[in-house]
Amino acid sequence: MAQLRFLSAGESHGPVLTAILEGVPAGLRLDLEKINRDLARRQQGYGRGGRMKIETDKAEIVSGVRFGETLGGPITIQVRNADFANWTDRMAAFGAPAGEKVTAARPGHADLTGVRKYDREDIRDILERSSARETTMRVAAGGVAKQFLAALGVEISSRVLNIGGVAADAEKRSGNEASELNCRDAEAEERMKEKIRGAKEAGDTLGGVFEVVATGAPVGLGSHIQWDRRLDAQLAGAMMSIQAIKGVEIGEGFGYATLPGSLAHDEMFYDEAGRVVRKTNHAGGLEGGMTNGEPIVVRAVMKPIPTLMQPLHSVDIATKEAVLASKERSDVCAVSAASVVGEAMTALALAAAVTEKFGGDSMRDLLDAVRAYRERIQ
Repeated sequence: MAQLRFLSAGESHGPVLTAILEGVPAGLRLDLEKINRDLARRQQGYGRGGRMKIETDKAEIVSGVRFGETLGGPITIQVRNADFANWTDRMAAFGAPAGEKVTAARPGHADLTGVRKYDREDIRDILERSSARETTMRVAAGGVAKQFLAALGVEISSRVLNIGGVAADAEKRSGNEASELNCRDAEAEERMKEKIRGAKEAGDTLGGVFEVVATGAPVGLGSHIQWDRRLDAQLAGAMMSIQAIKGVEIGEGFGYATLPGSLAHDEMFYDEAGRVVRKTNHAGGLEGGMTNGEPIVVRAVMKPIPTLMQPLHSVDIATKEAVLASKERSDVCAVSAASVVGEAMTALALAAAVTEKFGGDSMRDLLDAVRAYRERIQ
């Protein structure tokens, strides 16, 4: 049975970014504007850099959709890079090389390891693809996955919990809708902004923590049968694949280290209708590698961006001399953007689990299968 999957292609300053999304059932109505809204959310946020003033990302769907409805074949999505007009010589697919080589590696980036692994002499051959600009296509593909999941009643949201050590009140799950940092705590957001301003003045960068929550997922997505079928492992891998993410937790996560077993697990009760209910969600919606019907809660920590305006000590791969790391146009803080990418990766992982369990030929058949399954487990 085919499972939903996607690939992306393109360079940060190349002509176009592309995603191919395979396994979306036929008959899903798509709203292109919703995808473009998520692309805009990824570009916004206090602390973003100059590149966001150049690009206005818009998705173009060039295959797999007809008259607003998926056909069942691969969906090809493209986003054009407006900045390519300034890089046509340096990023040409053919012709003589132009522009200076990048040879000063950045600590914390893919630069040095990449040129060694792929036998390149110009770090630009690595940084163009390893750039977080690639996440544009994750958000675009994730936008399709979110609409697929919404047809099943699954909704996905995110919020920023910490930037540079400034923590938001985790109990505030709504409000502050106009937030520039995707933070529900307005008072904490102002302190986060102050921290970002200070980092910018110092030529520094900041990381932080964001949370993604998915509600309405069917019970039993994923499996305990094999290690690679556990949905918690797939979600963790999806999050860890995002550039600059260095840690992931589900539910209580690392907080379990301080809890006794009597307080760590979610007790079960029957309600008046005979349905199993829980009063807590320490497990974050996953038990034994499977969804248990509670909200799925995933958090990730993003390290500070490794491109600094006050560069760190490094090495020059051409001269073998000690140098300061190269500088590329970059953000001071992109945690809010990463939270939107986190939504997309969560949606793609969940959509893959849904098609694996219920089939992926047509939306009508899939929805019938989901409905029958939900009736059976009740």
